[in-house]
Amino acid sequence: MEKVILAFEGEKTAERVRDILEGAGLATCLVCHSAAEVKRLIHKQHIGIVICGYKLRDETAENMAEDLPLTCSVLVLAVQSYLDLMCGDNVFKLAAPVARNDLLSSVRMLLQVSHKMERFVRPQRSGEETALIQAAKAVLMDRHSMTEEQAHRFLQKKSMDSGARLTQTAQMVLDGLWND
Repeated sequence: MEKVILAFEGEKTAERVRDILEGAGLATCLVCHSAAEVKRLIHKQHIGIVICGYKLRDETAENMAEDLPLTCSVLVLAVQSYLDLMCGDNVFKLAAPVARNDLLSSVRMLLQVSHKMERFVRPQRSGEETALIQAAKAVLMDRHSMTEEQAHRFLQKKSMDSGARLTQTAQMVLDGLWND
């Protein structure tokens, strides 16, 4: 089951939203009461959706959203007059009071968006993979008098031409398979 963060000042709202989402089997909910808690949890667990009220204990939802990764969507549940004050690329709005089906369909849509965004985010390389690529570039720079940029482009081109990952291509260079 997916995980989402619920961030509301009051416990009752968070409980009602959690009951709806978990009752429908849509998501496991982690509850926060401040933007600082949300930010810590997002970075620890890489959760892609925050459902919150207009204002948290320490800042507004809009300000919080600006500090979240671009892959994280924020769904704000608030009265229409508050929603009219908000703007932002990764902020979605749902006017309160919210119908159960509207909430469920909005969260389903955001989960789909979150999955699609994951495909476009470049995965982080481990230190070992980075060292491997750097070593291959050093070999190319030494053997062929390339600049670092030229060596990197060479690795990228060979990687694309062969359909191999950049780290696999770097290993091939180190193994002496590409000496041109």
